[in-house]
Amino acid sequence: MKYQQQTSEPGSDGTGRTLFDGIRRGKIWLGGLALAGLVLAGAVNAVYAGNPGPVESAAAKTAEQTASGQQEAGSAAPKNTDTQKTTGTSQKADAAGKTDASKQTDASKQTDAAGKTDASKQTDAAGKTDASKQTDAAGKTDASKQTDASKQTDAAGKTDASKQTDAAGKTDATGKNDGSKQTDTSKQTDASKQTDTSGKSEPSGDTGTPKAVEEKVQKYDFTLGFAGDICLGDNYIPMQHLAAIGSDDISDGIDPRYIEIMKGMDLMWINNEFVYSRRGEPLPTKAWTFCGDPDNVRYLKDLGVDIVGLANNHTFDFGEVSFMDTLETLEKAQIPYVGAGRDIKQAAAPVYLETNGFKIAYVAASRAEYTIYTPEATETEPGILWCYDYTRFLESIREAAENADYVIALPHWGVEHSTVLEDEQIYGAHAMIDAGADAVIGAHPHILQGIEYYEGKPILYSLGNFWFDDYDIDTLVAELHIKGEKTDKDSSLKKADIELKLYPGTQSGVYTALADTEEWKSNILQYLEGISVNVDIDDEGVVHGDSD
Repeated sequence: MKYQQQTSEPGSDGTGRTLFDGIRRGKIWLGGLALAGLVLAGAVNAVYAGNPGPVESAAAKTAEQTASGQQEAGSAAPKNTDTQKTTGTSQKADAAGKTDASKQTDASKQTDAAGKTDASKQTDAAGKTDASKQTDAAGKTDASKQTDASKQTDAAGKTDASKQTDAAGKTDATGKNDGSKQTDTSKQTDASKQTDTSGKSEPSGDTGTPKAVEEKVQKYDFTLGFAGDICLGDNYIPMQHLAAIGSDDISDGIDPRYIEIMKGMDLMWINNEFVYSRRGEPLPTKAWTFCGDPDNVRYLKDLGVDIVGLANNHTFDFGEVSFMDTLETLEKAQIPYVGAGRDIKQAAAPVYLETNGFKIAYVAASRAEYTIYTPEATETEPGILWCYDYTRFLESIREAAENADYVIALPHWGVEHSTVLEDEQIYGAHAMIDAGADAVIGAHPHILQGIEYYEGKPILYSLGNFWFDDYDIDTLVAELHIKGEKTDKDSSLKKADIELKLYPGTQSGVYTALADTEEWKSNILQYLEGISVNVDIDDEGVVHGDSD
């Protein structure tokens, strides 16, 4: 071990003379031999006791240093030198084995002469190592004593050298220390257990685990409404009727009780089966064409309508110019439309509306014409979205399912004035639900068609006319009532209670009235149940599928 030399000059009284001066004068031969013997004996004892700390001269040791032991502040150096050199480049021991207080350089703490060490790297005299290495009295690394700092056990059976500390965070008489947790000698703990002085573990009364934050539960309750075909064309029966009686009040054509129900929906959809324009000409050879003044869009607001369907066989009745006017009229009125657009990207895109913190997606397409008058949009041309081949429509439904909480598919299909379902309707409805639709709401036949539940989800094959002509036909407004609770962990509608309720009525004499007697209401609901696939409809109009 390399010692530092004294730097004092010899004095007249001899107290500053070096050891070698004394030896040359022959005056302290016996004293030197005795001191060397003591140093040698101390080193031998330290080795046999398993003490890796520096050897101290008998004259330099105090009672306190004997009890607590000392360790050099730099004992955990980045690299170990050979057997003739100490570890670390910035620390040297003096002749007494003590660290020179002027050269103690732990990155965050200094070790004083009393043996206090870095809180995370203290080693006791009983054989505990610092966090990485053990250094013996000569500064050599003892390879047999290097252990993981988290797995050392002292002679008393106490474990976890990195977590046992006294209340001050300093090494106590047994050398236990933890830089991050402080305990007294009777409660040495790791993060979850307490170890008594005999080495036995007892469950801790307080593991330190944070209490789980109570989840916030938020109730939701909202309704989605749907009605069938409406025609506000000035060249056709409903609007001609209002003009004939000198009225501009929609309630002269539609029962105010129906209007109240529609306005009460959180989101209300209707099939807009005509165009808004003052331009264009009826398509040649097409039998039925409908066009209304753009000002008539106000009636949609009077009915509480939030979104309209344009994927039908009457949105191109007066040509492309009137089609474009229709889009612009609805946009100016801030009423979203679905299933049509200036190009295929817009026509095929799901439309998303929000209510009660949930995103509802609407996707619409048509397969209603045997003779095609209404074009499908292209990359450069306006039009609607077709579903004669369901491929593109199903892609839009899948896209909607990835981005919305609830998806509504709106096909325009079926045979007019027939309750018999086409095979393509049944196949298509099932495919839509398999693709991610939560409900399928159909239109076009101008009369009611049956209801089916598939995979627990409702299919209304046709809502029929709502206010479209002067035929005497049954109609209805459908309501999806969605309620439940959401939490921070589950904010979806997967566990929602979803109820389908019908408000039956009749369109007759250019007036659509809500059924207001038990017999009238019951007759419509029983008829509808009779043409449905697998549902029961109770007296309140609530539809129960097989899954119920």
